[in-house]
Amino acid sequence: MIKTRGWAVTSKTAAPAPFDFERRELGPHDVLIDIAFCGVCHTDLHLARDEWGFSSYPLVPGHEIVGLVARVGSAVTRFAVGERAGVGTFVDSCRECDACKAGEEIYCERAAYVPTYNGIDRDGSRTFGGYSRQIVVDERYVLRIPHNLDLAATAPLLCAGITTYSPLRHWGAGPGKRIGVVGLGGLGHMALKFAHAFGARVVQFTTSERKIEDAKRLGADEVVLTNAAGWHDKLAGSCDFVLDCVSVSHDIAPYLAILKRDATYCSIGLPAEPMPVSAFALAAGRKSVASSGSGGIKETQEMLDFCGTHAIVSDIELTSYDRIDSAWQRLAKADVKYRFVLDNRSL
Repeated sequence: MIKTRGWAVTSKTAAPAPFDFERRELGPHDVLIDIAFCGVCHTDLHLARDEWGFSSYPLVPGHEIVGLVARVGSAVTRFAVGERAGVGTFVDSCRECDACKAGEEIYCERAAYVPTYNGIDRDGSRTFGGYSRQIVVDERYVLRIPHNLDLAATAPLLCAGITTYSPLRHWGAGPGKRIGVVGLGGLGHMALKFAHAFGARVVQFTTSERKIEDAKRLGADEVVLTNAAGWHDKLAGSCDFVLDCVSVSHDIAPYLAILKRDATYCSIGLPAEPMPVSAFALAAGRKSVASSGSGGIKETQEMLDFCGTHAIVSDIELTSYDRIDSAWQRLAKADVKYRFVLDNRSL
């Protein structure tokens, strides 16, 4: 076993604290990664505080992991010691269903998807995430990081990046399309960057006047303040696709109203409460309401390569392990531009 150290929470009310634990010894296909940086995702806070009701403790969060390969198993062919590597939201799946064979492991049809933390691995052990010094992962679930990208700012691409890239690609964002992005936070700022890079005309929706200039800097062609009365009236039937990145409950009816006929509204912020949807609002234009997972290995690598070509990374604030609690408190208030990243030199 490989002795390592991380930061964990031991209950939903406990503060994160140092935690010594063990990783499995390398199997033939395993890669040991020395973690350099780990992004701080809102999922970390949800699970640490058991807000979704299925957390297991002790819990070591973190699924936006980047670092350098330290060792490889005897049968590893895709990675060599010293190379950049990343790990996203999952570390295994059934490998045999149609979704897994297609490289869409996030939709594993046998429910054998193994989350990077707060899950059970193939050997029956619990998975611990990237708030730690090292991680051991089968090479099949490890990503290559382009050399031209800043490593710290790349970390959030492993969750926030692929979570926004995947639906935009799936629903065909590109030239000639008008794409709406709801919310300018950790997810929203990446959605804006990708939609712009795909060549779409991007409308950024926000409640914050202070974010208007930022939205334009990040690629928005239009910025709409949604706390103004009747803001959606002049936009009725104008958008080909709307990607909603807001994680708290809100009225989605105005966003359905701005969709074109046969267009789709997609929520990836995953509010905890169910969203009320009017059947009449959908019928009036044959519109669809959808959601999307983070993306499989094949698409995540495609996204990283796209980011390498277009020099796209996340806008980040570096932080340290002794400030995790403060970072979580600020994250809960959306007080970050736009993603916290933990620097492992502080571990």
